[in-house]
Amino acid sequence: QVQLVESGGGLVQAGGSLRLSCAASGRTFSPSFMAWFRQAPGKEREFAAAIRWSGGNTDYANTVKGRFTISREIAKNMVYLQMNSLKPEDTAVYFCGVHSGGSIYYSSSYDYWGQGTQVTVSS
Repeated sequence: QVQLVESGGGLVQAGGSLRLSCAASGRTFSPSFMAWFRQAPGKEREFAAAIRWSGGNTDYANTVKGRFTISREIAKNMVYLQMNSLKPEDTAVYFCGVHSGGSIYYSSSYDYWGQGTQVTVSS
């Protein structure tokens, strides 16, 4: 079992920044990828960013590319999402997930999720 706990969400004005954190604990932790997804009210959970755990390679959704940066600290089992130039359309609950197989862009490819952290961007 793996437990994930997200933190760092909040209310911010458009153009502002937030840094989300995801702490992983449990069994020996060595995933292939970790990712951040987000879910706005009435919408499906969508991919935002992913990072290869061992090599650090990153990938981003076009909607956040150039504004968001995903990173990790292997020694601490931590994943971060630095979000800059936030827009009202970034408002959502943000989840971190542990990749289990398949495409990194689909939420069905992840078998562990945290409880999520709310990000609200006001215009």
